[in-house]
Amino acid sequence: MAKIELKKPVVEEISAGIKDAQSVVLVDYRGLTVEQDTQLRKNLREAGVTYKVYKNTMMNFAFKGTQFEGLAPYLEGPSAMAYSNEDATAPARVLAEFAKKADKLQIKAGVVEGTVYDAAGMAQIASIPSREVLLGRLLGSMQSPIANLARVLNQIAEKDGAPAAEAPAEA
Repeated sequence: MAKIELKKPVVEEISAGIKDAQSVVLVDYRGLTVEQDTQLRKNLREAGVTYKVYKNTMMNFAFKGTQFEGLAPYLEGPSAMAYSNEDATAPARVLAEFAKKADKLQIKAGVVEGTVYDAAGMAQIASIPSREVLLGRLLGSMQSPIANLARVLNQIAEKDGAPAAEAPAEA
């Protein structure tokens, strides 16, 4: 009975963390050096992502009855969990970028906005730019036609205006 009471706060901590999470990514961190792990945690923290190592059984209990329940089959071997409440693609993006430098880091699976993805699916998710970048691109594409129209109108006005200004001078 005492063991269950000791584990309950850990399960509650995980549950509280993932309650409002837009995405959760599981990784196998075996083989990372302390320096690499420290750098990974720093990169994730800067991106607004929480990264924690928990026992698989604790994560399994916390995932039950949530949108992350589909991750249970991937809870084998050492697992760490990265989750974000703001940007759904941030955990996958940062982890995939870091895995290019540290080949020991392996993405196992993840859930993004309620859909479970395996490692290959998470690689696809990682290639999606952040929300801010996508909004910037959208704004740029919306402004481009307006800017082009303004340039064309300006050129027409200059073309029409230049001869009209010269004509009275000649007369």
